[in-house]
Amino acid sequence: MARRFKIADTVTRRYRGFNAKGTQLTVVLLTPSDDSDPVSHFLASVIDLFQHALENVGASDMVGITIQNQVNQNDKPTGISFRRKDQLSRDMVWSVFEKMSQSNSRFDALDTWVVTMHSVKLPVGFGLAI
Repeated sequence: MARRFKIADTVTRRYRGFNAKGTQLTVVLLTPSDDSDPVSHFLASVIDLFQHALENVGASDMVGITIQNQVNQNDKPTGISFRRKDQLSRDMVWSVFEKMSQSNSRFDALDTWVVTMHSVKLPVGFGLAI
């Protein structure tokens, strides 16, 4: 299946002291075809984008995501605070987009977005063996 977004740039940083990684994606959502519903296309595009951004993150890893319009950098980025990947849900993602649509920030579905995702890999185990 073809992606519903285009990645213009990707920057990845590692924070070794914290066992963390930051990935910044600069993306543009593709316009819908003439016969598709724009709202359902937007919803599917955002779901595809989040699935792509989170594909290499473990279920128990902590994830924080911010979204910002690349053109208007004066507005604060909107985001999802750190939580386990398995705690991210579609409803929570849509609540973030609802807040953005009700704010005074300039935000358009066809603008270029800067999506920054920080993930912290948590150790899995039962403590130290002595």
